[in-house]
Amino acid sequence: MADIEKLVEELSKLSVLEAAELVKALEEKWGVSAAAPVAAVAVAGPAAAAAAEPVEEQTEFDVVLKDAGPKKIEVIKVIRQLTNLGLVEAKTMAETAGAKVLAAVGKEAATDAKSKLEAAGAVVEIK
Repeated sequence: MADIEKLVEELSKLSVLEAAELVKALEEKWGVSAAAPVAAVAVAGPAAAAAAEPVEEQTEFDVVLKDAGPKKIEVIKVIRQLTNLGLVEAKTMAETAGAKVLAAVGKEAATDAKSKLEAAGAVVEIK
């Protein structure tokens, strides 16, 4: 167990960019997609929410790309501005439905990112 706790501690220190690179590397190495577990969590989400106690006010938000829309190049440009990802990584993110563009950001940053992505033609959700 100590090794798992140590690994969790180290992963907690990653920046959003480093975490995105880690996910991509693991997807390539293992031949899987990180998008699949998100669907499983969404199915379990309503049942878990019903059993949960009253929720505190949310202070951290995730900006999730639902669809890049018809102007994918513009969306890729905005993703690169928001995340400092490279062209290939931003393109991959734009092509992945349910990709988290930003994770655990404040409400103002999340709404700003959403408005920029929507102006570029993307369909975005804040969770």
